[in-house]
Amino acid sequence: MSQNKTAYTMANLKILIVEDECIVARDIQNMLKRLGYGESFVTFTGKEAIEKAIEIQPDLVMMDIKLNEDMDGIEAAEKIRSFFYIPIIYISASVDEKTLEQAKKTEPFYLISKPIKVSAIQTTINKAILVGPPLFGQKAALIAEIARK
Repeated sequence: MSQNKTAYTMANLKILIVEDECIVARDIQNMLKRLGYGESFVTFTGKEAIEKAIEIQPDLVMMDIKLNEDMDGIEAAEKIRSFFYIPIIYISASVDEKTLEQAKKTEPFYLISKPIKVSAIQTTINKAILVGPPLFGQKAALIAEIARK
């Protein structure tokens, strides 16, 4: 989320994908590209996600809740949100009630169920842009672009 004067469009949004399954991560990345969203970055662990978020300052994070390594997606999202007020979209195949309650504490924007559908990604990201945190005053350009589609 750089502070430059470039107007934001869907094509220059930075989206961080955190998914420990490589094939699923690349699938999401390809869907985002086909939909016309900007750069997407993939990380496979919570620690990598935090480091990458600090480095690239994404506009939105798509986070798998159950990561296999150092920390789960909820803990990683919580740490990322401590640096940046950005929409977090959780991704999960299944979530028990206890995990869902933990996830709610991080104020996620939405939860997308696996298997992931292109329409779910498009609808959720567009809603995040419309009602999510402001993108440095550039929401008007994004909203106009969504309306044209």
